[in-house]
Amino acid sequence: MAKEKSPRGKHPSAFEPTTLILNIALSVFGAIIGMQLITSLGVTPSTSIIGAIAAMLIARIPMEIFSKYRSVHRQNLVQTSISSATFGAANSLLIPIGIPFAMGKPELIVPMLIGAGLAMFVDTALLYKLFDSKVFPATGTWAPGVATAEAIIAGDKGGKRGLLLGVGTAIGLLGSYLGISMSAFGVAFIGNIWALAMFGFGLLLRQYSIPLFQVDLNALYIPHGFMIGAGIVALFQVAFVILKKKKPAAAAITSAGALEDVSYTQSEKTTSRVLGFGFLAYLVVALIVAIAGGLITHMSFGMLIGFLLFAAFAAYVHELIVGIAAMHSGWFPAFAIALITLIIGMMIGFPPVALALLVGFSAATGPAFADMGYDLKTGFILRGNGADMAMELEGRKQQYIAGLIAFGVALITVAFSYQSFFSEGLIPPVDAVYASTIEAGTSPAIAKQLLLWAIPGAILQLIGGANKQMGVMFATGLLILNPYAGFAVLAGILIRSITLKVKGKQAESTLSILAAGFIAGDAIYSFCNSLFKFAKK
Repeated sequence: MAKEKSPRGKHPSAFEPTTLILNIALSVFGAIIGMQLITSLGVTPSTSIIGAIAAMLIARIPMEIFSKYRSVHRQNLVQTSISSATFGAANSLLIPIGIPFAMGKPELIVPMLIGAGLAMFVDTALLYKLFDSKVFPATGTWAPGVATAEAIIAGDKGGKRGLLLGVGTAIGLLGSYLGISMSAFGVAFIGNIWALAMFGFGLLLRQYSIPLFQVDLNALYIPHGFMIGAGIVALFQVAFVILKKKKPAAAAITSAGALEDVSYTQSEKTTSRVLGFGFLAYLVVALIVAIAGGLITHMSFGMLIGFLLFAAFAAYVHELIVGIAAMHSGWFPAFAIALITLIIGMMIGFPPVALALLVGFSAATGPAFADMGYDLKTGFILRGNGADMAMELEGRKQQYIAGLIAFGVALITVAFSYQSFFSEGLIPPVDAVYASTIEAGTSPAIAKQLLLWAIPGAILQLIGGANKQMGVMFATGLLILNPYAGFAVLAGILIRSITLKVKGKQAESTLSILAAGFIAGDAIYSFCNSLFKFAKK
């Protein structure tokens, strides 16, 4: 690690004046970029790598004030800030407030912004408290976080590791230019093979269902039904993992089991308490949204209570499923899961105003949760994978503070600029889908399809168990239409399996660094390509 002035073992503070100023400036930049791209292209590229590169470049400015950015931990704080602001502004804030605007109900924008902002902060707090628990272990894949960490380490140390990352990044850039999903290819080298195989099969089935079988899975709500069934089972599996008691004999006999018990920084008791707090927090936010949005005048008291409970539960489940998918695959189908929430709300019979607030509230949860998971994974690797627990906990806290500041900057940026976007008709494209779905209404046939396909989704999730998440990952693949990403995932799994068979376990490190390069190359290409397309408009 590069030398820094802070004492050995002490993590830099997010409140250091120069770090704070730089992080706020990059957060404003990230928020604006996120809003521009989500409204013009409908996507939000990862800016973690961009933030890390910016910090590396700043560290090389020949002035004493910038030399402290040679610290990989300060670079980690910088990339956490810009990444949080980008996803927070675009996915957690602008998408939710664009829904009432698309429905012609501008009076709901401010209530929705308040609710989305609160949900975003709850989202972040929950991930901070759940990271490195049995449900969301620090040793989980979190592929984009691994890629950012490897980029920072390579910039710091260079050598063979830097060369491998450079080769991987070059291949990632070339593959992305050729239309190959290199992030999907890269994550196959480091993630759970079962989960990723189901993800790949889901992607392929979604892509080829029409040309091969003349069946439009999306039109029949098959992916949505699958996710409902898998998601419900996943929720029970999370509860089971937390609540099940360890057998004393087993803990004594298996040292591996004992090591596993002490390897998590968040205990089962803490995890269950945090999850309980999360539901209550979402319930309070749902109440604030309902009051601010005037739902009291649109619904009976009984339906209002039902709305509050369903909105809190939907946000809670949405967050967990998005987090699970993000941890295992580096992808999260936040739009699709929010759409499922909307469809179920329509079947319950909530009025249009309530539906607009419901889907906006649901959409606001998840992205910040997943993004903070990626950033904390980056920090976890940079801090030595938990070797110094005091350093790890302090660094995680500083990242959380940096993330909160960035989300606050994102909220202020959106609050002061959304009118300029909406006045020009610039809203996230997905908001038009939500609005048209509400206007079109639902039917008993859709409910039947959802219930029918929830059964195989639940069965597949049960078969895979909590570790493999086969049902959730297969449903995630079905919900994403990404040409040839399925081939990329399965090809990556095949190459990984053959390499480990031939070279043995010692090849894992090389594969992980190359995979990080593939993902970094894809992220850089996606970011630059999005900016180029936006500039041409």
